[in-house]
Amino acid sequence: MKPFLLLATRAEDLPADEEYALFLRYTGLDERHLLRVRLEAEPMPPIDLDGLSGILVGGGPFNASDPPAQKSPVQHRVEAEFAALLDDVVARDFPFLGACYGVGTLGAHQGAVIDRTYREPIGVIEVTRTDAGAGDPLLTDMPDTFTAFVGHKEAVTTLPASATLLATSPGCPVQMFRVGRNVYATQFHPELDVDGITTRIHAYSGYGYFAAEEKDLTLAAVRRLPVTHTGSILRRFAERYAR
Repeated sequence: MKPFLLLATRAEDLPADEEYALFLRYTGLDERHLLRVRLEAEPMPPIDLDGLSGILVGGGPFNASDPPAQKSPVQHRVEAEFAALLDDVVARDFPFLGACYGVGTLGAHQGAVIDRTYREPIGVIEVTRTDAGAGDPLLTDMPDTFTAFVGHKEAVTTLPASATLLATSPGCPVQMFRVGRNVYATQFHPELDVDGITTRIHAYSGYGYFAAEEKDLTLAAVRRLPVTHTGSILRRFAERYAR
């Protein structure tokens, strides 16, 4: 089987390594079949799509809607690398699934309006499939409404005509979309479990996701409802596109 590739951007080792472990767990892949590149540490290497089954993207610290002057040189590099990669991915309709930062990468590439109108605090929300989502191969096993972990400073306000809305929520209208038949992005985190999001709450305390005095409330918020279905999206992605 050709491997999948995880493109990651987390600079902190503990949440970065835990993210990789969670992608392994929920895709059902092993380390031979899910390669990882940490883009915050090194430039994106040449990527031969013909040698891969698909591409996954984890979450990260970068916001596409930040003013250019506020973006670090690393963020500018990573955004340029993703733009070039997505030119090829979208043109070939190559299997791609971006989790959370997928909105900032694929959404920006397609010309979506991305801003802070629908930012969401860290917690558990209820997500609902659209009619298109109910018929999508990655969501066919999901209930019409399911719970998911979120926590983001920006989101899509307006999707372009090239995108199909697959899932939505009251607080953030664009929770999952697809371009073509095989290129996906989610605003929620399909890779997370309670332990994983707890690690991130501790690691990113002080990063502007919540006030210092709200840390205990945030830790409680991710336990408000069980999250049991979203990992199947990654499993179905791996099963559908393994070749």
